[in-house]
Amino acid sequence: MEQSLWKQGLLRIAGVDEVGLGCLAGPIVAAAVLLPPGCEMIEGVRDSKVLSAQARSRLFTQIQESAIAVGVGMATVQEIEQINVLRASYLAMQRALNRIAPCDHALIDGRPIKQADLGSHTAIIDGDATCYAIACASIIAKVRRDRFMQQLAKRYPHYAWERNAGYGTKQHLEAIDQFGITPYHRRTYAPVQKAIEQLTLNLGD
Repeated sequence: MEQSLWKQGLLRIAGVDEVGLGCLAGPIVAAAVLLPPGCEMIEGVRDSKVLSAQARSRLFTQIQESAIAVGVGMATVQEIEQINVLRASYLAMQRALNRIAPCDHALIDGRPIKQADLGSHTAIIDGDATCYAIACASIIAKVRRDRFMQQLAKRYPHYAWERNAGYGTKQHLEAIDQFGITPYHRRTYAPVQKAIEQLTLNLGD
């Protein structure tokens, strides 16, 4: 896909991906990676979900060194609650793209997007597994979000965010039941809502 666009004279091509949609806590983080036209692929780059943390960290550094520009955008928990998680993901992507502007065309992981002002773009289902530029973005977004959650874990150590990154693991769910929720929990998500309802019942008693 990148080669085809470069041959059309569109030289500033960015891969875009986001992480964190399914988490119970923390922001959505998106990355936009602007690659040099005709660049060589970095060996090992693929969908961040199938890579070890060590491999992601190594590739994160290599991608940043080889890219023309890397932009990262975030949508906060408050924004996720206010506009819904899907629109918040578009907002994070838009912010990431704004940080590498101008961009001739973006390759975005997922289904076609009509509700967001992302400029000229092509949506590719499973793009993080099939498109090099998107795979690069998925690694940048994953590493940046994981590092953010590791910092939050120092303030809220009960939830093991340094290991689960805010996803609904058994340990995370048990911690919510035992310790309640934090300002970084997404209150509209069912397990978090359940904890809030239980707390309200307990206070009523």
